[in-house]
Amino acid sequence: MEIILKEDVANLGYKDDIVKVRDGYGRNWLIPQKKAVIATPSAKKMLAEDLRQRAHKIESIKNEALALAEKIKDLMLTISAKTSTTGKIFGAVGPAQLAEALGKAGYTVDRKIISLKEPVKELGQYSATIKLHREVNVDLPFEVIAEG
Repeated sequence: MEIILKEDVANLGYKDDIVKVRDGYGRNWLIPQKKAVIATPSAKKMLAEDLRQRAHKIESIKNEALALAEKIKDLMLTISAKTSTTGKIFGAVGPAQLAEALGKAGYTVDRKIISLKEPVKELGQYSATIKLHREVNVDLPFEVIAEG
């Protein structure tokens, strides 16, 4: 089944991509969740017209993402967390804490576009990936220190 994505779907594609999926996945999950529509010939024509009209806007969004990536790539965040005597963190440091730390540094980034390779449960230095645009990813180094 061929579908047109209405929003970014992890491990499948980005908004306005035409992808092939299994019938059940498309009919039972993507379409009811309003994440996709069936790629009929008329829907493909509408998509092509929309993309043509939005080409300039998409380019400016990509340029903004590149500018933000240039600013963030040299940034080193420090996040403090409550720890036990052995250095283990109570809970874990996740994308929400990274987004909050970026906000304090003056950069507005949604926590949903931040991904960590593994859960951060100990003190130390780590790296997170921020997907600012479909073609712009930036690695963000950060350090977790003991609170107080």
